[in-house]
Amino acid sequence: MLHKIDRIFAPVTWLVAAFAVAVLLIGPQLIGAEKPPPTPEQTASTAADGKAVFTASCGGCHALGDAGTSGAIGPNLDDAQPDAATVKAYVRGGGGGMPAFGDNLANAEIDAVAAYVASVAGGG
Repeated sequence: MLHKIDRIFAPVTWLVAAFAVAVLLIGPQLIGAEKPPPTPEQTASTAADGKAVFTASCGGCHALGDAGTSGAIGPNLDDAQPDAATVKAYVRGGGGGMPAFGDNLANAEIDAVAAYVASVAGGG
């Protein structure tokens, strides 16, 4: 009788163990565990990408000294000095007369332009 029970529980035990190992290996990525801070090279690359996106998509309306843009339809970002979260919110959803770009730009582009603007606004 115990031999029959062992036949049933042995594979189940292995499946549970395999699932536990998978959760331990993949789990932190699924729950958004903290990643190490970006390297200076990654930060420079993101800033360069953000500047390119800003110049192409935002500079016609917004002035930003570092980007060399002088748009006057939207606020002067050197004066406003928004943080990255504010830039992301406005770029994704629009507001105050600004159209939303959430459907036109990829999340990585929005993140890059937000990081760029937040890091240079007021400095140029």
